[in-house]
Amino acid sequence: MVDSAPTPRPGYRLERDPLGFLEVPEDAYYGVQTARAIANFPISGRRPDPALVHAAVQVKKAAARGNHGTGRLPVGLFEAIVRAADEILGLTPESGSPEGRQQQARLMDAFRVDPFQAGAGVSHNMNTNEVLANRAIELLWQRGVGSGRRGDYAVVSPNDHVNMAQSTNDTFPTAMRVATLDRIREVLRSLDLLAEALDERGRAFDGVLKSGRTHMQDAVPIRLGQEFAAYALTLRRARARILAAAEGIAEQNIGATAVGTGLNAEPEYIELVVRYLGEQTGYQLRGAENLVHATQSMAPMLDVSASLRALAVDLSKIMEDLLLMSSGPRTGFAEIRLPAKQPGSSIMPGKVNPVMVENLSMICYHVIGADTAVAWAASRGQLELNVMMPLIAHETLESLRILTSGCRVFARECVAGIEADVERNRELLEQSSAMATPIAPYVGYALAAAIAKEAVATGKTIRELILEKGIFQQDELDQILDPYELTEPGVAGGFRFKPTLPPGFEPPTGPVGAGG
Repeated sequence: MVDSAPTPRPGYRLERDPLGFLEVPEDAYYGVQTARAIANFPISGRRPDPALVHAAVQVKKAAARGNHGTGRLPVGLFEAIVRAADEILGLTPESGSPEGRQQQARLMDAFRVDPFQAGAGVSHNMNTNEVLANRAIELLWQRGVGSGRRGDYAVVSPNDHVNMAQSTNDTFPTAMRVATLDRIREVLRSLDLLAEALDERGRAFDGVLKSGRTHMQDAVPIRLGQEFAAYALTLRRARARILAAAEGIAEQNIGATAVGTGLNAEPEYIELVVRYLGEQTGYQLRGAENLVHATQSMAPMLDVSASLRALAVDLSKIMEDLLLMSSGPRTGFAEIRLPAKQPGSSIMPGKVNPVMVENLSMICYHVIGADTAVAWAASRGQLELNVMMPLIAHETLESLRILTSGCRVFARECVAGIEADVERNRELLEQSSAMATPIAPYVGYALAAAIAKEAVATGKTIRELILEKGIFQQDELDQILDPYELTEPGVAGGFRFKPTLPPGFEPPTGPVGAGG
């Protein structure tokens, strides 16, 4: 028995799905199932990530090509769906014109489903199907086919034509992976910029000798340039981990359909759609080794999120270092100066805060929290499907997006302008009790420890005490305490000098004084 259709209000059209009739705005490119999702999930007020929209459209375009290749999708429908997809992707000859950009914007505006949805991404998938179907309806009408009315799914069906040989359970995870690959490409570029900026500062600071610190206490000297070069390598190692994770998401489960068995998807279609999707995106994609496994497991996305968490942890540690080294300007370490970006207080005149460091730290904490959400969501797969994929996609893409912006901005607005206070670094190093360490191979641990203790008690420097006690002459000590002698492997001075030890102290066994 068919329910009679109610009369829609002015400005609306009436569409029907298995749940019944629903009004849809007359000019909307989306349809009834998107309208239900808009009503059901008014959660964050956010639209779907543009990267996820574009990736989903790429999947639909590849699917249309694959279905046409098997002879299942007639040429007219195939061409209209592909043309509609290309308008969204900005790939038509008209895309660069004002009219083409306006049409692209209208179509993108029709993607409305909140990232916090449900149903493993059914709403997002149907939103994509409906937009492509309604635009294809218009394109066919321009060729004299059909009514041209949005919602006339007898002409182009969101389910039967756009979603042919597909399920949300294979299209959404495929789109999620492709979108993630897009965002990984962006974050890698930003990481390269930041690593290069740190390397440049490392070269500029290579001759700046400073006090090292362990346990937040004085430690042996280090060059400021060595610290910055190490930061750059840290980011390159993080980059390699992200790239390794990206290899996992190059495997696609498209063709798995509902539960990984490939029902309704011909083997030829599966092969074609993976090939076409790779051609369209430029990625080396491959079909899944096991479609059931690929449909069940979110491990590849979890690996990506975990690599982003590791990057965030690394960056957070670097931010803590920069905060300490720049603390002051009078009462802290004040070893480096960060670029002044804005006033730091509404009550303390002249105060300038390390806002760019704080900004990137906040981004890192957000990413670490997002990874926790991804981990829980990945663990919530039951049997043949993980219904939490929309959350996994949202959190991973968000982490990639803000890390991309954060690293790029930090390289430009902070790292490039960092300056070293050479005199302050020298002053703190001279005061460091750890300056007794390079003397220990010559005089023994016990005497070196006694000198360090005396330095702390009297406020004198290690250099002053050694000269006072006549252990080394000025020129000898200058060579032993040369910056590069102190910060490269080996014994500072190379045992070229023989110490004069106070009564009661014996030199350590070994080549003390050799060549002196």
